[in-house]
Amino acid sequence: MPRDKTLSHLKVNKAIKEEFLEKGYEGASIRSIGARAGMTSAGLYRHYKDKEAMFGAMVEPLIEEIREWTRKHIERKHVLLDQSATGSQSTTDSQGRMEDTLWDENFFDLIREVILPRRDEFRILMQCARGTKYENFISEYAEANHREFTDAIMLMKQKGYPVIEIDEEELHMLLSAYLTACFEAIVKDCDEAQLNKHLNTVQEFFMPGWMKIMGLK
Repeated sequence: MPRDKTLSHLKVNKAIKEEFLEKGYEGASIRSIGARAGMTSAGLYRHYKDKEAMFGAMVEPLIEEIREWTRKHIERKHVLLDQSATGSQSTTDSQGRMEDTLWDENFFDLIREVILPRRDEFRILMQCARGTKYENFISEYAEANHREFTDAIMLMKQKGYPVIEIDEEELHMLLSAYLTACFEAIVKDCDEAQLNKHLNTVQEFFMPGWMKIMGLK
């Protein structure tokens, strides 16, 4: 019977994921991955050209989903702020509804919708990427988040929201603490109940502060 290439590829990907989670990129080896998959190194090269390509196959789909979710999230907030500025949200009640709408989608939705379904891949990206072109992805994402938050504060100030003045160093400190707290449970591989409890606690702690900074509460 002909070999089922789909099943074979799934088997290879499972072996690659296990190897990187256990040893990281630098410690992983083609020979060991082959042993996990039950095939020779030559067999692996029919699926991926090298170890770097294997690592990319694990993390790139997640990275693209994170970037796409973030892009759509930012666009949506800008549209909502533009709508708020047209005068269609003129009353206090309408303004309150706009504030609620602006925050009905947040970073925790990214975690639950995008990151958690690829939890192992996220752990690989966070903990196992040293020696790859992806090793600075999280810090780069944090910097991009910093820039976006700064732009959002400036935009909301222009729209008349009573934004609290905060300098760049303070904002960087708060965002770093926020992202670290959000990612901690995922990196530590907590079970689902612990993870949900952790995320709820972080959300309840940080969200009122972010809303106050942006003049929403």
